[in-house]
Amino acid sequence: MVSHKGFQRYAVNTIWLFSERFLRIISGLFVGIWVARYLGPEQFGALSYIISFVSLFAAFSSLGLDVILVRELVKEESRLNALLGTAFYLKVAGAITTIFLIYVASYFTSNDYDTNVMIMIVATATIFSSFNVIDLYFQSKVKSKYSVYANIIALSLSSIIKVLLILINASLDAFIWVFLFDSVFLAMGYLYFYSHNNLLIKKWKFESKVALELLKDSWPLIFSGVAIAVYMRIDQVMIKEMMDLNAVGQYAAAVRISEAWYFIPMMLGASLSPAILNAKNNNKRLYYSRLQSFYTLMVWMAVLIAIPIAFFSEEIINTLYGVDFSGAIQVLVIHIWAGIFLSLGVACGKWYLAENYTKGALYKALLGMTVNIAGNYFLIPIYGMSGAAFSTLVAHLSSNILYDIFDRRVRGQIKYKMRAFFPYYLLRELFYGK
Repeated sequence: MVSHKGFQRYAVNTIWLFSERFLRIISGLFVGIWVARYLGPEQFGALSYIISFVSLFAAFSSLGLDVILVRELVKEESRLNALLGTAFYLKVAGAITTIFLIYVASYFTSNDYDTNVMIMIVATATIFSSFNVIDLYFQSKVKSKYSVYANIIALSLSSIIKVLLILINASLDAFIWVFLFDSVFLAMGYLYFYSHNNLLIKKWKFESKVALELLKDSWPLIFSGVAIAVYMRIDQVMIKEMMDLNAVGQYAAAVRISEAWYFIPMMLGASLSPAILNAKNNNKRLYYSRLQSFYTLMVWMAVLIAIPIAFFSEEIINTLYGVDFSGAIQVLVIHIWAGIFLSLGVACGKWYLAENYTKGALYKALLGMTVNIAGNYFLIPIYGMSGAAFSTLVAHLSSNILYDIFDRRVRGQIKYKMRAFFPYYLLRELFYGK
């Protein structure tokens, strides 16, 4: 059993994470949507396309180290400087490789010179993202408040700059540069709060032995991370190539609303991961009980969010973006339901981590990617943006439910996932805790 004090730490940590993400949503509603309205569907489509294109490759820069590093920091705090130092230098190497890959890939698109330049500006941000090893340290110590401080400061500066750019009628290029500055501000914030905790990055050291240990477990997550990024962002890239930037802007507007709450399962996963890992090592019954509770929470949270958004999609789009973005309405109605299966995937991801079955995470991500690309290829020419949204929904369903049928090692998780959909098990969890 987890002590009251221990539970309190996890609860407080979750509240801190929730607060930061809530502020980010508020910023997105008032500043992000203001930017979208200011730029209009076509220019906003260009901005969204550039970010999505970089995102296809950016997952590689982390080298799948994030969840592995948290796990190792929880297990072996004594190796703090070796783990953080090694992970940091690996991430820098991954970022440089990613920038090169993006540079090469950009020549195989229909982009003009200016678009490719803006892509490279955004890609540079991956180098500064390497400092998120500090965030991962705070996660492992259940001290996410310091990461929250850093994110809030960076978010505030970014929001102020974006508002000023709108007021002075800045061009698209200026908003691209803000994306890079965001990563710089955040890195500086992480460094400050790390030193504020009497910790020094000059003590970080690279150890080849540690690098091999980390990469041995993380390499499948490299490809699964890329696969996830592809099937989460390939829609906008393919819409641009098969339709136009206006359609990308419409689609991106809907997706921004649909994915606005995705921080909640991610936040809960990051905050509760140490508790699930500890239960795996100490109490198998408690371990599966927590997994079931996590599945149930994810499903019903997603359902309760999806229903009102789908029902009031027209009012939401017209109010937030205006009638110029009316094409986003039908996309939102379809895309919002993908969150149910994504949430299940986040919860199941903790099982993959606890069982050290990273290959399984790779295989299911590859399935989702394949389904989404194939779906987009056949459905976008017929149904346009709605076809891309439906393809995304089916991809999430395939990756997070159907895959379990075909993988013998994962098959046992179907029982827990299906239980999560039935109110009987939800009520039993709430009132009896079993």
